[in-house]
Amino acid sequence: MQSGSFTGELVLPSDDQRPRRARWLLPALLIVLWLAIGAVSAPFLGKLSEVQSNDPGSFLPASAESTEVQHLQERFAQNRLLVTVVVFDRQSGLTPADSEAIKAKTAELAKGPGLDGAVPPPIPSADGKAAQVILPVKGDDPYKAGAVVKDIRAQAKAGLPPGLSALATGPGGYNADFAEVFGGIDGALLIITASIVAVILVIVYRSPLLPIFVLISAGLALTSSSAVIYLLAHAGVLTLNGQSQGILLILVFGAATDYALLLVARYREELLRTPSAREAIKIAWRASLEPIGASGGTVILGMLCMLASELTSNRSLGPIASLGILGALLASLTFLPAVLALVGRAAFWPGDPVPRKHRRTSHGIFDAIAKLVRKRPRWTWALTTLALVAGVLFVPALKASGTSQQALFLDEVEAVTGQNVLSAHFPGGTGSPAIITANATSAQQVLAAAKGIDGVVDVQVSPADPQNPAAGPKIVDGLVEMGATLRDPADSPSAVTVVGKLRDAVHGIPGAGAKVGGQSAQQSDMIAAATHDRDLIIPIVLVVIFAVLALLLRSLLAPLLLIATVVLSFGATLGVGALVFNDLFDFPGADPAIPLYAFVFLVALGIDYNIFLMTRAREEAARFGTETGTLNALGVTGGVITSAGVVLAATFAALSVIPVLFLAQVAFLVAFGVLLDTFLVRSLLVPALAVDFGRVIWWPGKLARHPRPTGR
Repeated sequence: MQSGSFTGELVLPSDDQRPRRARWLLPALLIVLWLAIGAVSAPFLGKLSEVQSNDPGSFLPASAESTEVQHLQERFAQNRLLVTVVVFDRQSGLTPADSEAIKAKTAELAKGPGLDGAVPPPIPSADGKAAQVILPVKGDDPYKAGAVVKDIRAQAKAGLPPGLSALATGPGGYNADFAEVFGGIDGALLIITASIVAVILVIVYRSPLLPIFVLISAGLALTSSSAVIYLLAHAGVLTLNGQSQGILLILVFGAATDYALLLVARYREELLRTPSAREAIKIAWRASLEPIGASGGTVILGMLCMLASELTSNRSLGPIASLGILGALLASLTFLPAVLALVGRAAFWPGDPVPRKHRRTSHGIFDAIAKLVRKRPRWTWALTTLALVAGVLFVPALKASGTSQQALFLDEVEAVTGQNVLSAHFPGGTGSPAIITANATSAQQVLAAAKGIDGVVDVQVSPADPQNPAAGPKIVDGLVEMGATLRDPADSPSAVTVVGKLRDAVHGIPGAGAKVGGQSAQQSDMIAAATHDRDLIIPIVLVVIFAVLALLLRSLLAPLLLIATVVLSFGATLGVGALVFNDLFDFPGADPAIPLYAFVFLVALGIDYNIFLMTRAREEAARFGTETGTLNALGVTGGVITSAGVVLAATFAALSVIPVLFLAQVAFLVAFGVLLDTFLVRSLLVPALAVDFGRVIWWPGKLARHPRPTGR
């Protein structure tokens, strides 16, 4: 052996000739650390439903009048209540045996656990076909209250005479049905979402291994963020509801997969240039860090804008979604690169991404799109803009002024069926009256004012002894409580209107200190707060995203154009959504928060694709000029952006398996909007604008040309 050759091997080793231990030690440690985190945090995903709060009162701000009344009610009842109404019904009319069975069943239900206070005797209907029993269920823990109502339903139905039905409704019944609907979120939705992502990834990668690595990365992001969210919700720092939990799962899986697609696409691109797989993952990680970090940071900042919300549900969604995105970022930038570093080119098996001479680079359909944009940039963006404006024209048809609580469920649930039965035999607001609190010295004036409102059927002062109303009113801290039964169902638009008139009437009584709460008042306050949030947060999100894009692209004009394209796409999505909701699905309306949720997700996530495209366009433009650089970026990123858009749209579409109107509408708007953004805005509109504007798009920044780095 010649010493020279031997010495040369030792002095100048290549990356792949270094000791194997030095190459795999850090990636292996990262993988072990993440798997340990996953093992510890996995149980918390299944426990999230235990810290959910789905009753409307938990959504409202502390400053809302109905929230203030709810706190005052707790002084009278000693605890927060989720009143549950059990309605007994026989279509042909109650028999004497039915009446005796109802009395016995009421006495039996009154002895059950989870109640707070005495149970009034059954109230028969005027038509003699039904009777209702009002049960004061403790509502301090909505999860436990749901279990109590579930037991009440089983107990109420047991042993009744044939033909006599019993249904539990009211606030407690709705809370229990929401808990039931959202109880399977972490199971069924997770399986459906993971299956959709797996199928798409197999089609994209044509490899059985890479989808597994990406799904594990997304799963670790979800479990780790779920653990943090559970602890914060359990401590009362956050308010988690079923909608937020479903959105969290979808958002984390979609974002983690998007980040993985970008990283893996850049890794494969570098493998075609670089013999060393280790060097390729280093280059890919460095090149992907800025766009992935900026993308995730933009979504986090956009979601944190929700902290300005009045609605507690919106305000908590901001940090919940941000924690999920943070988990997706960390897993995608640490765990996944570590796995790819260890596995190397085998991750693409049976594919073989190795450098070859005379390899022809082809980007399929995006080469044809690039030629179209290069040839007719102005016509391309003008016609695309007109198509989007056509969708925007239908935005006024969107009915987003609120819906009844009954309309929120897309499947039949007992609370809705029971409410329909209750409304057929009693005034619609029976069992869910408007609650009035006032100074005891002004009780008679408030009582008279409330009875004079059209739409109020009856007003009763809460007695000191429910079993003996003649004992006089119950006075606590100088206050009395009244229940105003409304003619219409408590959550109906007409009941909300009556509550507004009721508030105007009692507020005008000097010295009464009267406040109006209850289910109808909560609905009114939620609509007002949601409208306020929409009008406030949308401008804030736009300003935040503009600032991020300006810093990232070192430009002022480019961010303005990019935000304009996303807002236009959002408007077109709302317009199409209005047509679909009204004419195809015949939905009764939409929550005022629907445009806000759609905006936050579509703008924050739509900017993701702008970032992926334009950071690469800036990189390429520095070498080849703006026109060629933009079209090169379109060719290189077109496939990965399209794949990412399809994955994100499919994951959000999975939300529609939860039979709740709000989530079904969010699912459609985000899924459609992402696809519109992916195939129309990002593929045609943005590249055409960049090519047509040319170098000025980077104004006032200067685009310094620089050569391609060595080894690339």
